[in-house]
Amino acid sequence: MFSHVTVGSDDLERAGRFYDAVLLPLGLHRRAVEPDGGPGALCWVGKTPYPRFYVYAPFDGRAAAPGNGTMLAFIAPSRDAVIAAHTAGLAAGGRDEGAPGLRPHYAPDYFGAYLRDPDGNKLHLVFRAALLT
Repeated sequence: MFSHVTVGSDDLERAGRFYDAVLLPLGLHRRAVEPDGGPGALCWVGKTPYPRFYVYAPFDGRAAAPGNGTMLAFIAPSRDAVIAAHTAGLAAGGRDEGAPGLRPHYAPDYFGAYLRDPDGNKLHLVFRAALLT
C-alpha cells in the first residue's frame, strides 16, 4: 500500500543511531539513499526495496516537528523483537510511551509497545501472528 514513510529530524546522526537500534530487531537495515534523494536523508528497508522508511532534514529549512496524532507502526517478526526494539530505542535516546505487552483490547494476539524517537515522533512496534500469514 505504501511506497515510503518519512519523518523529519534536526539531528540526522542522532536519528540514525536511534533508528538503527530500533529497526534492526525488526529485520530492517539502513541503505544508501539515491543521489536524487536530496541532502540530509537516511533510509531503511526490509527484504524488498519497498516500502521504505526515511528520515530527512526538512526541505523548507524550518525545525522538524512531530505531527499531533501521527504515529508510525512497524510490524515485528516476534514478541521478542518488539521487546528488543523497544529496549534498544530507549537506550538510544527514545522515550517510553507504553511498555511491551499484550493489548487484547485491539485483538487477542496483539503484542505491542510504544515509544517516541528523540525528535518526538511516536512509534508503535507490533507483533501479531495473523499479520505474518
